[in-house]
Amino acid sequence: MNDTPKVRIIRSDSHRPALPLVEGEGDARAIIWPGMGATLRSVHQIVLGGGSATIEQSHPGEAVYFLKAGSAHVDDLDTSSSHSLTVGSMIHIDGGTRYRFVAGASGAEFVGGPCPPDPALYEHLQQETTTAG
Repeated sequence: MNDTPKVRIIRSDSHRPALPLVEGEGDARAIIWPGMGATLRSVHQIVLGGGSATIEQSHPGEAVYFLKAGSAHVDDLDTSSSHSLTVGSMIHIDGGTRYRFVAGASGAEFVGGPCPPDPALYEHLQQETTTAG
């Protein structure tokens, strides 16, 4: 086993598998995920159309997101609180917390994800590979 750290460049045209995280208009894609060998971190791109939202999420570990474009709010479903977000906002979510993002009228784009990766987010990709193979 080689324990030497590796550097990997992820290009914008790299395969990014779809993640079923969006309710309404939008798209979610895995950029860094276990299927490419990542074990310590995941990074997703979530693009939400105006008024669209992510599904309810909760992960065993923490999650961190950056609001790259648009406006949104994050709902903490455990405390029934909501927090407004603007471009440049960083969001830290403790492990086990139920949450979702809701885009403002012009939509929103997030980059981030659970750390370590949450295997449940990729189960559909393993099923597709097994079914296709």
